[in-house]
Formats: sequence, structure tokens, C-alpha cells
Amino acid sequence: MKAVVMAGGQGSRLRPLTSNQPKPMLPIVGEPMMQHILRLLRAHGFTDVVVTVQFLASVVRNYFGDGSDQDLSLAYATEEFPLGTAGSVKNAQDLLDEPFLVISGDALTDIDLGEVVRLHRDRGAAVTVALKRVEDPLEFGIVITGSDGRIERFLEKPGWGEVFSDQINTGIYVVEPEVLDFVPEGEEFDFSKDLFPLLLDKGLPLYGAAVEGAWTDVGTLEAYQAAHRDVLDGKVKVEVQGFRLEGDVWIGEEAEVDPEARIEGPVYIGPNVRVEGGADLREYTVLGSGVVVKSGAFLHRAIVQDHAYVGPSASLRGCVVGKNADVKHGARVEEGAVVGDECHVGEGAVLNPNVKVYPFKQVDPGALVTKSIIWETRGARSLFGERGASGLVNIDITPEMALRLAMAFATTLPKRSVVVASRDVTTTARIVKRAMVAGANAAGVHVHDLEVIPAPVARFYARSARANSGIAVRTTPGDPASVDVQLFDGRGIDIDPSVQRKVERNFNRDDLRRAFHHELGELTFPARGREYYTRQLLEVVDSQAIRGRRPKLVVDYGNAATTLTGPDVLGRLGAELLAANATLDEERLIHTEEEAALHLGRLGGLVGASGAQLGVLFDPVGERIDLVDDRGRVVSRDRALLAFLTLVARTMPDPRVAVPVTASRAVEAIVEEAGGSVLRTRISPAALMAAAEERDVVFAGAEGGGYIFPKFLAAYDGLMSVVELLELLAGTGTTLARVVDDLPEAHVARRDVAIPWEAKGTVMRRLLERSNGERTDTTDGLKTFHGEDWVLVAPHPQEPVIRIWAEAGSAEDAGSMAGDYASLIEELKA
Repeated sequence: MKAVVMAGGQGSRLRPLTSNQPKPMLPIVGEPMMQHILRLLRAHGFTDVVVTVQFLASVVRNYFGDGSDQDLSLAYATEEFPLGTAGSVKNAQDLLDEPFLVISGDALTDIDLGEVVRLHRDRGAAVTVALKRVEDPLEFGIVITGSDGRIERFLEKPGWGEVFSDQINTGIYVVEPEVLDFVPEGEEFDFSKDLFPLLLDKGLPLYGAAVEGAWTDVGTLEAYQAAHRDVLDGKVKVEVQGFRLEGDVWIGEEAEVDPEARIEGPVYIGPNVRVEGGADLREYTVLGSGVVVKSGAFLHRAIVQDHAYVGPSASLRGCVVGKNADVKHGARVEEGAVVGDECHVGEGAVLNPNVKVYPFKQVDPGALVTKSIIWETRGARSLFGERGASGLVNIDITPEMALRLAMAFATTLPKRSVVVASRDVTTTARIVKRAMVAGANAAGVHVHDLEVIPAPVARFYARSARANSGIAVRTTPGDPASVDVQLFDGRGIDIDPSVQRKVERNFNRDDLRRAFHHELGELTFPARGREYYTRQLLEVVDSQAIRGRRPKLVVDYGNAATTLTGPDVLGRLGAELLAANATLDEERLIHTEEEAALHLGRLGGLVGASGAQLGVLFDPVGERIDLVDDRGRVVSRDRALLAFLTLVARTMPDPRVAVPVTASRAVEAIVEEAGGSVLRTRISPAALMAAAEERDVVFAGAEGGGYIFPKFLAAYDGLMSVVELLELLAGTGTTLARVVDDLPEAHVARRDVAIPWEAKGTVMRRLLERSNGERTDTTDGLKTFHGEDWVLVAPHPQEPVIRIWAEAGSAEDAGSMAGDYASLIEELKA
């Protein structure tokens, strides 16, 4: 006997899960519902199947094909517009010349189809309807039968006063082919509401077959979740792919579950899933193929579909997360909430119970979502942040995204332009950079690939007119699971906001230049990139003065890229070097502040033991440095900035310097005493680089260990900073320890207060009203003075936080002031 599977349903009550896929394709324990129906048919001997399709028909056809991989023969009948259940089968009448079985592709059942067919044949019925007894028949079509099983009456979805039977219509029928002659062609016509009452009126034999076994109409989100529980509890017999372990835990092929993860069954973990140590999976949690669950995440009765990402410390309870969706660090998705396909739920966001987020939407970090997001985009994230384009590897920054980003950037450049590319030592950066090289070439731009090199070398390569612009890819400081992509112009500094907007517009609109075959860019590997950098650096400093001092240094290269340039440059300056971690080793890179502190502690011991005048620790991309003075003391980054400024003020006439608005007021005291001036900038590195390009600026620096000497490169450069420090110390005849000891006392404390995006503006306005502060020229925040002390409060442009900086005469007072303002902001937020 042939079977007809009805697979044209839109599943409107299941939206947003069915917004961009037919209802039968909705997964149950990792596989489409229709897959379970086809297995049931095959198990009962049905091999010739007709599938009726209408809504997103190609999705069904492309997934199941001709059915040969399941030992089935599938044919498809496509409706141009919805024809109803009977109308859709009528549309396939040419394929149905013998009795056939009809079954819905979006139900979950294990009933004995063979018994229904046998009863149909034994009774000589025109139609046999499979019937199931249920406790609550209100949502279904009720059927009443006589003692011989012949159907006497139908009633679709009755009220309680109309309930006269607990037998419901399962939507599974055995039908004689001539019955379709009663169905009008090309009109919407339903089995239960239209055809069966018509057949009863005409006296045709319709019989009911009461069946045992499980049957569920997966018509609502609640029913969808219940269907998963029934499968995991064994109440419905379906084939679950994977290995069943003790405690009712199913694990798919190639899944990786850390032994430190807590799992309390029944739980389904699909193929290629990765569950990190510290994750907590409670009962009735279902993870589709390729899902990633990070450490500290908590999931209970959560259904997470294919290739979704659940970030560290995220919490999912009784919810559904669609395909390719991201739920970031600390986000909460509450009971009954649904996140559609390819949505992004930002860090710390909360989705209240029963909220629905439709596909392709963004939920901002820190947002509290109390109503469903259907049409609005919810403030899509900017492509660029403080560190360029940043995000989790293969979640936010994928090779595909990197390729498109490079094409968007290259589209802003003339054809045949040259882009220089570089990366750090990590595999992550290599993969992303290769994708970007391909994207730039595809847009008709040449690429000079310097491969593993300190980022300042690539920036200088562009500044020296060998390239029009550049790309530097690195693993994010402090987060080895993330990557930063920095784009810079021909001056070697980060592209300005106007160029960022052009790139972002090209990216979002997919307005990407695709070069013809004869216009494709070329890839070359310049042999002398490091040599250009080294030669020019030695020309702009007083090498003679440094050699005359014969400095002795202990340098920790951190197993990163500066090991390729540092020994050569410092060696040519006559420095006596004790080098640590001077090989390229991805496994030993410094990623966290704790690891950096450990390296600095060892560095201090080496400086003290060797009698060196200076200790230096380079960051992984060679942009920033940490210092140890000649007494073996670690110099904090804010004190190091003041030390550089002191030396610049002593050696350069009327110096003009640039620092962020958050730098200590001691900067003015140091610089203005020498007849110089201070330019205050916004907080970002890009703003500081732009200021360093201004005429007469001789030095720029920030409290984060980044220093700029524009006479060489208007960007952070760790190696140039070390060489210039040696020159300044030689020119003043002093030591770093003496400079640090003479610095004025200045203590700056910082606090971050988490706050939803939509509340930041209101809180800042109220804060201005409650304080005696004024808006600053360099932030959207305020700066207020308390005698000799000050507090700066500013909303972070890319994160759901308000940041507070406080300066006072002691660390304790600075911390207390910052804490007072944090409490005030929490009060205003509430």
C-alpha cells in the first residue's frame, strides 16, 4: 500500500520556531518530526510514499530527496496555495490509484499502522480513521462510533458542553482512491470538516479504528516540549540516534562531554556537541547537533537546536533555542521563552517567561526583554568596537564572516590597492587571516602577507607607503576563545569612524565588489618587511647615546611575535640581553591578567638577581609593555605612563602630549611645569592614534601599557617604546627607579556598573541632575570635581555598562569615591 505524508503545514502556533521552516522539519531529539514518521512507515512495510508540500516546500524536498537513503521511494505533490488536508491529497490523485494511508508529517506516534490497514480491509470501509482516547479532547476533532466501529458523527474542537466522546481523530486514515472524487479540485477542502460529513450524508462506510500506543499532535510550543519528554521517558517508541548510557543519557557520535560536566538524565546530547567542564545539564535537556555549552552554563528542560551556542554562566530553563542562535555569557532565558533561529542574545540579557524572539534578531547585552520581539531588529550590534571587529571564534567571527568583512573593507579601496596582512602566533588568528586574504583578493585587492609578525611592523609597512591599508588579526587579550580583527589605513592607524561606517554598510547590505577573473588580487609574501621596520626604527632614535650607556635588560617575549624583532633591534643597540620565553609557542602565550602577573613576578626576580637596569614584558602582539625597574619592582601601568611623561618633559622643549580623558590630573602637573601642553582624547585607542597624528604631538599614551611616538609610528608599539625609554634614560642620566620614586601620588580607581542599553541614557541624565558635574568634550558622560579629587562617569559605547573613574590622594579614597558613584548609579537604575 502507498502512504501519503502531509507535510505542507505552516505551524503558525509554533512560531517563531516555524517562521523559516515547515512544521514537519521541526526537530524532535535532533531529527525532523517527519523523519520519525518515515521510519514508522518503513517499519510497517510502506516503501512507496507521496509527500504533499506547500509552505517552504524546497526545504522538505532538499532534506529527504528521493528517499533512497531510507529504503523508500518518495514522490512530491506541491500545492501552489493551501488546499486543506483533503485538498492537498486530491492534488496528488494522479499518484494514487489504489487504497492508501494518510498520515501527518508533524505528529509523533508509534501506533500500529498495520492494524489500522487490516481493520480497513476486513470491514470493506471507504475510509478508516485511526482513533485515540485522550483525557482532554477539547483541542481535537471528536468522533463517535457504533458498536461495530462505524462512525456516526464528527465534531471539530468542541466546547465542554459538546463533549460526547473521548475518542479523537488522529489524522491517520486509510482511504479508497474513489473517495477523492468527492473532493473538489483546486479548492481548500478538509477531511474532518468537509469530506467526512459529506461521505456520511451519502451513506459511505466510514469506520473508526481504536488504536493503542502513543500519539501526540505537536501543535503548540507546550506540546513540542512535552513530545521531547515523552521520547526521553520512553512513552513513545522512536529511534533515538546515539548511544544510550546509564542514567538515560543519550550521546551522539563525536560528541565531547567533559568529565567535570554535571549531567542528570534523561538528557539527549546530539552528534558533535561540546559540553565543557562545569556545565550543568539537568533532566529533559536536549542538545541538537554541533551545540556548544560553555563552563558554568545551566540548562534544565531546555531544547537547544543545531549549532547553537550557550555561553559561560548562561541559564536556560524550560525554553527553546533555535538553530545557529547565540546565548552569550550570563544571559538568562526563562520558562516558556523561545529564541528563534540565528538570534543573538547578548551578555547578561534576560528573556522573561513566554517571550518570543523571532529569527535573525539581536537582543542587546544587559537588556531585560518583557515582550516578544517580532518585527523590530532590537538594535543590531555595531560591527566595530574598541578592539576592532571582535567576537567568539566560529560563533561571532567565522571564516565566512571574516571573508565578507575583508570584501567589505576592500570594496572601500580602489582596485589593485595593496593591503598588508599580519597575525599573532595562534591557530585561530591564522584561520581568520587566511579567510580575509581570500576576501580581499576576491574584491580585486592585492595582499602582502607578513604572516606571524608584531602588529606594529604591519602598521609601519602601511605607513611607509608599501601598502594602502592593513589587516591585523589576533586572539583577544584575556579571552583565548575570541578574536580581534583590526583594520588600519595607510598611516598605520585604525580606520576612522567614517570608514568604519562605509565598511559596515557594505557588509550589512552585502554590497561587496566581486572582481572579474582578470581583476582578482594577488597574494605575495614580502621577504623584507621586518628589515624595513628595523632599519627605520634605528634611524629615528639616538643609537649612539643608547650604545654608550650599554644597557642591561631582562626581556620576557611571552612566546609571542616580538621574539622575531626584539633581539635584533636591541642587539644592534648594544644592549646586554637576558631573554625569557623567546620562542614562538601558542601553548605558552599569556592570555590572562593572572598569567601576566606570574610572568612579571618572575621578571622582577631576574632583574634583581642579574643587576639589570630594566625588565620588560611584551604583550602577544607587541603593542603594549609592562615594566620592572632596576630594583626589581613591577611598575604599575598608570605609574609607567607618568614615568614616560616625566622623561619626555625633561628631554623635549615645550612638549605637546596626548592622553585619554581618564588619565590622572598629574599629567598636567608634569607636562605644564616643562612648558608643554596636554591634549585629552576619548578613551579608545583609535582616538589616541588620531590625536598622535596631529602636528607637534611628540608622545601619546594610556594607562593600559600602550605608548605612541609619532616620529616613528602613530600607533602603539611595544618595541619602539622600550627603545625610546632607553634613549630617554640615557639622555637624562637617570634610572627608572629614580623616576618612579619622584612621581606625584596619584591613585585612580575604576568600577563598572552593568546596566541595560535602553536605561543608560536615562540614568546618565538623572546623574547629571543629581551631581554638580558637567558634560565632558571627550565622552558622553560627566566629570565632577570634589576639591582636589575628581570622578568621571561615562557609558561604554559597545557594552551594557557605565564606567566610573575616580582619582584621589590615596587608593582607599579613590576606591571609596568610585564605590559611592556606583551605588548612586544602582539606585538610579532601580
